[in-house]
Amino acid sequence: MKVTEKVEVDTVTDVRCDICLTSTQVADGGLEFATLQAHWGYGSQHDGERYELHLCESCFFSTLAYFKQERRVQNLFSEDGCTVALKTDGTLGLVATDDYFGDKGGNEAQ
Repeated sequence: MKVTEKVEVDTVTDVRCDICLTSTQVADGGLEFATLQAHWGYGSQHDGERYELHLCESCFFSTLAYFKQERRVQNLFSEDGCTVALKTDGTLGLVATDDYFGDKGGNEAQ
């Protein structure tokens, strides 16, 4: 026997970029966004704090460019740090390429 009832359910209908406030919805109705998260633990200055930012594609790559620049500046005067930073900046944080279905694992970009 089937028992049916109307049930109210909260559903995510859109995710807005926390930087530029634009929708991350794409043409087919899906959502395309990046998530930057932090959970600070015992011993850190921000113990117990959690952060979660949602970024559109444009803001994500602008943020990534900023991180790459910071990496270059931080390693500018180190013995081998600058060379290492310049060689790896193109892949900073990249864990996979051509992974359209999320089924490749995590070591393809290295």
